[in-house]
Amino acid sequence: MKTPGSKRPLLLRPELAPLLAIVLVAGGVWLFLELAGEVREGETRQIDEAILMSMRNPADLSDPLGPRWLEEMERDFTALGGIGVLSVLTLAVSAFLALDRKGRAAILVLIAVGGALLLSALLKNGYQRPRPDLVPHGSYVYTTSFPSGHSMMSAATYLTLGALLARVQARRRLKVLLLVFATLLTLIVGFSRVYLGVHWPTDVLAGWTAGAIWALICWLITRRLQHQGHVEPEGPAKD
Repeated sequence: MKTPGSKRPLLLRPELAPLLAIVLVAGGVWLFLELAGEVREGETRQIDEAILMSMRNPADLSDPLGPRWLEEMERDFTALGGIGVLSVLTLAVSAFLALDRKGRAAILVLIAVGGALLLSALLKNGYQRPRPDLVPHGSYVYTTSFPSGHSMMSAATYLTLGALLARVQARRRLKVLLLVFATLLTLIVGFSRVYLGVHWPTDVLAGWTAGAIWALICWLITRRLQHQGHVEPEGPAKD
């Protein structure tokens, strides 16, 4: 006799989700290390410069392509990956979970985002890549370039929050909405860093990769703790 779960496609079966996540983490670590190696050797300089220059007015390198409102919008988008915005968002989500009687999940959110911030600082300090010097910066910067802290922190924070919130929600549509919106915010922040000339494209790619790895690790830990009863369980699935 077939069970309801047996009718699902192989890749969608819940018992395979952790294995798939582990494979993605391993692949992400490999991609990050390969990218970091290419950056150290200067192999990415040509494509970095080409992409960065393609977003600038050739007659005036201080002027990004597009109307003034687009430039201002990109500054707004880049702020979504800033420490101030992410800190307020993290505290708000943690408060929501605590008031919803999911106090352990709230603590896990704080640890996950705090850990991502520490990891970002360690990676920047380890690689010490200079910022782009081809064009004027459209945003104030005070740290090194690789990996992009805004890109990494937005990926780690938004994807982690999206995944953790999705696991304590009951409706599948809401789960999908949370994950799609988290991914969209991550992509928007990363693009804005290159558009404003404060990061090389490979900085952003490395930041996305590192942040996604961290989010997957946090998801695996949360899933494990939920199964052990240490974190509030996932709500029953509903359409």
